This record gives sequence, C-alpha cells and structure tokens, in this order.
Amino acid sequence: MKKFFFTFCLVFVASASAFAQQDTGVKGKVVDANSTEPIPDVEIRILNSIFNTMTDASGTFLLEGSTLPQGEQVLIVNKPGYILQRIPITINNAKTLDLGTLLFEVDLTEVEAQIGIISLSDNELDQDEGTSFNISGLLQASRDVFLSAAAFDFSATFFRPRGLDNANGKVLINGIELNKQFSGRPQWGNWGGLNDAQRNREFSMGLKANDYAFGDVAGTTNIIMRASQYREGGRVSYAAANRSYQGRVMGSYNSGLSKDGWAYSILASRRFGEEGFKDGTLYDANSFFAAVEKKLSDDHSLNLTAFYTPNRRGRATAITEEVRDLKGIRYNPNWGFQDGEIRSGRIREIEEPVVMLNHFWNISEKTRLNTNIGYQFGKIGNTRIDNGGNRNPAGNYYQNLPSFFLQSPNPTTIDIANAYIAEQEFINDGQLDWNSFYEANLVTGHSTYVIQEDRNDDTELTVNTILNTSLNDNVSLTGSLSYKSLNSENFAELQDLLGGDGFLDIDFFGDGSLQGNSDLQNPNRVVQEGERYKYNYEIDADVISGFAQAQFKYNKVDFFLAAQASQTKYQRIGLYQNGYFPEEGRSLGASEEVDFTNYGAKGGLVYKISGRHLIDINAGYLTKAPTIRNTFANARQNNDIVQGLTEEKITSADLSYIYRSPIVKGRITGYYNGFEDATDIGFFFTQNALGNDENNAFVQEIVTGIDRRSVGVELGIEAQLTPTFKVKGAASVGQNVYTNNPNLYLSGDDFDDVNTPNVLEGNDLFNRGVRKVNLENYHVSGGPERAYQIGFEYRDPDFWWVGATTNYFSNAYVDVSNLRRTSDFYTDIDGQPFNDYDPEIARELLQQEQLDDYFLVNIVGGKSWKIKDYFVGFFATVNNVLDQEYRSGGFEDSRRASYRQQVEEQARGDRPLFGNRYFFGNGTTYYVNVYVRF
Repeated sequence: MKKFFFTFCLVFVASASAFAQQDTGVKGKVVDANSTEPIPDVEIRILNSIFNTMTDASGTFLLEGSTLPQGEQVLIVNKPGYILQRIPITINNAKTLDLGTLLFEVDLTEVEAQIGIISLSDNELDQDEGTSFNISGLLQASRDVFLSAAAFDFSATFFRPRGLDNANGKVLINGIELNKQFSGRPQWGNWGGLNDAQRNREFSMGLKANDYAFGDVAGTTNIIMRASQYREGGRVSYAAANRSYQGRVMGSYNSGLSKDGWAYSILASRRFGEEGFKDGTLYDANSFFAAVEKKLSDDHSLNLTAFYTPNRRGRATAITEEVRDLKGIRYNPNWGFQDGEIRSGRIREIEEPVVMLNHFWNISEKTRLNTNIGYQFGKIGNTRIDNGGNRNPAGNYYQNLPSFFLQSPNPTTIDIANAYIAEQEFINDGQLDWNSFYEANLVTGHSTYVIQEDRNDDTELTVNTILNTSLNDNVSLTGSLSYKSLNSENFAELQDLLGGDGFLDIDFFGDGSLQGNSDLQNPNRVVQEGERYKYNYEIDADVISGFAQAQFKYNKVDFFLAAQASQTKYQRIGLYQNGYFPEEGRSLGASEEVDFTNYGAKGGLVYKISGRHLIDINAGYLTKAPTIRNTFANARQNNDIVQGLTEEKITSADLSYIYRSPIVKGRITGYYNGFEDATDIGFFFTQNALGNDENNAFVQEIVTGIDRRSVGVELGIEAQLTPTFKVKGAASVGQNVYTNNPNLYLSGDDFDDVNTPNVLEGNDLFNRGVRKVNLENYHVSGGPERAYQIGFEYRDPDFWWVGATTNYFSNAYVDVSNLRRTSDFYTDIDGQPFNDYDPEIARELLQQEQLDDYFLVNIVGGKSWKIKDYFVGFFATVNNVLDQEYRSGGFEDSRRASYRQQVEEQARGDRPLFGNRYFFGNGTTYYVNVYVRF
C-alpha cells in the first residue's frame, strides 16, 4: 500500500510539471501582525477583476494567469475579523510579483459583531447523546452560506447535512483528534463553555484536502488553542437564555506575544440553571482554560494548553403522543420534588480534563513540523434509578396512563373510571415520588430503590506529528503519523442508598440461584454507597494511523490526492464473573483481541473556468473499524464479540458549481455517500408474542451488515444588494435510505448461542438465531431530509445589525423497529405464520411514519459601542418566534413487536399502549449576551 501510494504521488508530481508555465502572477504570505503566525482562508483578489484566490494553511497565495490585468492595479486582502487592506501593485507581463510577507491587523469592531454568533455553539458543545447527532459543531468554522444555515438555523431540528452525523466528522484541537473511540463521536461537553477560546478554527467540508488529518466524509475541524494565536486583550460577558441553561458568565484575557517570546491566555466561565426549556433539566457547569507559549527561537515554539470543564445536566427523554397531549412538550418524567426542591433521577456528569503539549518547528521557509502530545482522563457518569425488581417508578410508565385501563376493545365502567383517575393524577403530578423510595427502603432495611451511576472512566494518550512542506509554488505535501492508546474502565457505582443500609447485588429477575449474581467471586454481596456493582470491566484500545497528501495548484486547475492507513485493536478485560456467563474466560478475564486494518484514498479537483466560475469535484473510498460500542455484543456481562463483525466501507463523492462575484456568492452541490457493512447495537425491554408478562427480556439487538445511501443536492446563495443589506437563501433536498436487508440476532441474560433456536423455556419467540431484517428502502431517521431557508441581514455603519430567517422542513421519519421487520413479526409460537395474518394489514402496520412538515422563524441582532479603549455591546437571538410546535425526531417502540400485538396497538387509535416516542422541538427560546472588551 505504501509503495503504491509513493509511486502514485511521484507520477502525479512528475506529470504536474506539464501545467507549469511562465504566467503573469502575484504571490505573497499573509501573517497576523501581532503573532506573526500565518493566516489561512484570506481572500485575495484584484479590484474590478474576476481574479481571486484564498491563502492556504501556511498563509501563502498565488494569483497567476496569462490574462491577468497588466499595469497598476489594487490588490484586496480581506477576511472577517481583520482590517481590509488595499495594496497598490504593478503587474508586468510574464513576471511574478512577490509581495513577501503581508501583516494583517485585527479589526476589533468586526470581531465584536461576530461574538454572539460564536455563542450559539453552546447547544452543540453541550449536546447529550440521543437518537440523532447533527454536525453543526463542525460547521461553525465555515463561511459557506449553506453550511452557516445548517449550523445555526437547521441544527435545532436534528437536521444532518448530507445525511451524516458527527461520527462521520473529525474534531481536532491543536492537531490532536478528540473523537471518542467508544462511539466515534466528539464529546462536545469536554470543551463546553470555552467559546472565547474557540474562535480560531480551520474547517474542510467532506473529503476535501486538509492540512492536519485525512478526515472523514462529514468534514474536519481543527480548533487552534495556541496562546500566541489569540489577539491581545480581555473580555467579560454575561448571557441569559431559556434553552439549556439560564445564565452564563465568562471572562478571558490574552497577553499577546511579548518581545521576549512569551504568550499566555486564560478563561473561566460558569453556566447554570435550575432547568432549561424542558422541565427539571438542571444545568451546572464550570469551565477553565489556560494556554502558555514560548517562542524559543525564530524556528521553534512550544505551547502548553489545558482545559477542564466539569458539568452536570439533568436529562429529558422522548415521550408518546398521549403523554404530550396530557402534559405538553416540556414534560420530562425524570424528576420529582424532594423537600420542595427539584431532584432529577437522570443526571449526566462529565469531568474529563485535557492537557496538550505542542511543538512547532519551522524547518525551513517552506517546511514545518508540528509534534503533539495529548492526555485526557476523568469520568463520564449517567445516573438512573435502580428499582431492584420493583415496578418502574417513572410518572409516564405505561401502567400509570389512561391507555392502560382502556386497552380492552370494550372497556367496562370500572375501566373508564380508573382511566379518568389515572389521567387526573398524571395531569396533576406525573413525576418521581422521592419520598416513597425512602419510605420503602426504611421498611425493608436493605434498599430496594437506589441511585445507580453508569460510569466510563477513560485515560487516553495521543501522540502525533504532522509535516507540511512546499516543493515549489505549485506543489505541497502533507504527512502525519499518529498513535492513540486508551484504557477505559466501565462499571456501575451505587451512588445513593436513599435511606437504606445496603443493596443486594443480584438480578431480581433471575431464578433465585447464583445465576443472578453480578460477580460469582463475591456472591450475594451487599453493596454500599461508592462501591462498584452489577458490571465491572475494562477496555484497552490502540490505534496507529498515518496519512499522506499531495496538493497541486495552478492557473486553471487545483487538485489533490491523499491516502491513509490504520490499525485498530480492542480487548475487553472482565473484572466480574457474571452468574449468567460463568464459564472460564466468558465473562472474567481477557477476551480475544480484535484487530482491524483500515485504509482510505481520496482526491479532488477544482477547475477554474474563470475567476468567478469554478467546478469542484471530490471523491473517496475508506474503511473504518467498528467503534468499541459496536464491537462487543454484551460488554457489561461477557467477552462475546459481535458475530460477523467487519470494517465499515464508505464511498463518497460530490460535485459543486461555485459562483463568486463582488455582489453574489453561491454554491450548488450534488452528493453521494454510500455505507456498507455497518454494525449497530440497540438495547430495549421486549415482550413475548403471547402478550403476557412471562419470559419478557431486556435484550441487546445486534444488527450487522447494514448498507445505506444518502444522495441529494444542497444550495447556498447570498447577494450583497447594498453595502449594508444582504439577502441569502439555502436549501437541501436529499434522500437517506437503507439499501439492503441486514442480519439481526439478540443477546442478553436469557440468550446464549444465537445459532440454537428456542433456548428458553416457554417457546420463547425472540431467540431464533440470526435472521434477516427487511430494511431495504426504509428511510434512515435523523431529522428532515429537506430543508429550505430564506433570510436577510442588515449591518448599519453605526455598528448595529439585525437579521431574520424563515426555515421550512419536511420529509423527516421516525426510526423503525428492526425486530418488527424480521420473521418474529409474523411467526407464532409454533414457528409457523399466524393463522390470522393479513399481508395488507401487515403492510400498513409496517409503514414508516413520516413526521409533519413545519417552519421556524428566527431573529438575530446586536449593537456595539466604542467607549475610549473599551468595546461594549450586546447580542440577542430569538428562535422559533411563532412558537411552532413540531416533532424533530422519534422512534418506534420494540416492546410489542409481533403482528398480533401491533394489530391490538392500532385498534387503540390515537392512544396505543406502546406507541411511537417523539422528540419535540423547543417552543420560542431566546439568548441574550452582553459583553465588555478591553
């Protein structure tokens, strides 16, 4: 592979010389006037002409062409946040004018106008895991009209550009990748609240060339947190909102680079709130950041960055239509009052400090080497109520709702009366009863209700080195080597006994024998607060990767080629001998080592029809190792590896037409993304086909060999109609569907060998080995497939501005139940199809629900003043101005997955016992930020 790629690059370097010719040109390098560091993505154009370009990662640019205007011209150097420069130049035919190094100064007034926009990223930086993950956190760094709309306006609806989520994108800080190996996703909460320290970003969309990493199909963002890269000065701000938190205070100071080569930057912030838009969702977060850099010489610089952002958040959940009708979209069943205070039973807590050491070496004027070491440690915890075999205490438990009492086709008078009583009790309360937990525990002595915290304590070390070199004005090379090592401790910790004196560590749904013990090494153990129980294991993971890239830039065409290779290893080490899996090596001790070798290749080309018209093509193929989450079938209890596990294969291509003029800028892109052999593991409680409470099971649903496809078109256009008034529009029309029928099998306490049918007594229907899931042509859930925007922005010379957008969304679908679409759906307990099975009714029952269309109006604006050496200003935004109620996502309930059960559910009309669960978007929300800069 390496020989092939090396030879490939040599051939292209050699052939590229055919493009070289003695054209007329202008070249130079743009650097920050304060830090002297290169500035990428600076617009360079010749006034009143069609010729323009952008600086690359090293700050260099080259404008050339035989038709370049001759004689005296004006060169425009422009980038938001900096003072626009107009440089008089003289262009001579067949000669290249070298302007050397251009110093670019920060425009503080423009910076202040952008402060509020950056603050909008809070929702993404603090997002919880759910059924959908958009990638707007990546898109924040882009000036593209469509991507700006996707990041700030579309993201509230779970919209995913090109059908991709943030596991398909890479987030780097100072060149170090921070995507989690467990899920493949960035853990936004690890750097939440550091808004002022995240303004320096470099983003490449899709598989375009990147100077730090090979990247992924959703793009790559590198957040630069070097002390020397921050503009000198301080800032204090206060924000009020009703979204995730209610208040935020933040202060930061940057020293700038001193004459003796030192620079430092510090930041502290706090976000707080008793609850956000959803009821009972507390918010308690602190954030600390520090960076110090020493310029050792003209060629060497050493930077140390550290940040720590401990945060606690109360979590909400999806609800059924019945619950929404009774309690509204703000309802959250995960909390209740205790001693007059709100107490949540589900809290997510993140404490993962990150420390980075970066060395920057300018080997020569054209070659740079960046070597980085990153270390992350700490914990992620999620609490929940362990009810010790008692009935689910949640207020919205199905037996508490009116539909439970009306499930009979012909309800009696008593049923109707009980339904009314349940309805009134739910409307008037419907929350956790904390006092009842304490009372029950005092009666029994040993606790039967406790608070369990599911913990992931990760320790991760990353070392990489990145080389960038320019062979000449036309050809540049990038290479990188990286090593990542992870040790992950996973366990349940008993956090609160709720008044009891201990908790018996057995499975209350077991048969009463030792089988139900979490650890046969310590049978029938009584657990105390702060001790581990239920499950306890470690995961060791190692990843070695490398990539190489060659970029070629000429008058008419720019193109690049890149390749990567990696090796990934996982191993589980069980610390408990689980009673359900007592065999030697099955749950206690080390599993087999899982090894994946992956590779990827990509390329792209920009053809410049003229300075205003461009064609951009990118394509690539890569394989990815399964995440840790999707590698082990039932990691909490045993060492089993997912059967048929293999690497995911991804094919991606996009074609864009780009138009750029002084007034109008636009892009239209067609894209294709194909995924093969993906794996997904789901967890749920399911009910047997007889519909009674015998042989029910909590299962792991393992689906392998998943193929899917996303295709579509995206458009972004803006027109600067006057110096102060701009109109803009964006649209995305796509289709995200499954393209095959993958395999499914179940794992759990009740299952052993998936190839042996009917392991359980009672003719259990849910263990018939591996079976097909009929998913082909069903839509992949994850927000609307179609989104449209039209809006405007007005910026007054007196430093106030206002903007508004109207956004329309359609073609969103709920996530389908895999189990319903297997043979389990139509098979009776004797293994034969139901004798009352009707294919027409079945087709209707299995139809995927499409959510209603909706539109949202958002308004944003701000004002700033300069008072002596201070800048004072505010920024405000109101989202969903018209208070539209909409469902942003949802999923089918797999508890009752058979044909007969679904017929019964449908017969209940608009109040099924186990109906689809939905995520409802926020109503009208606001965010106001006031700041002082000095």
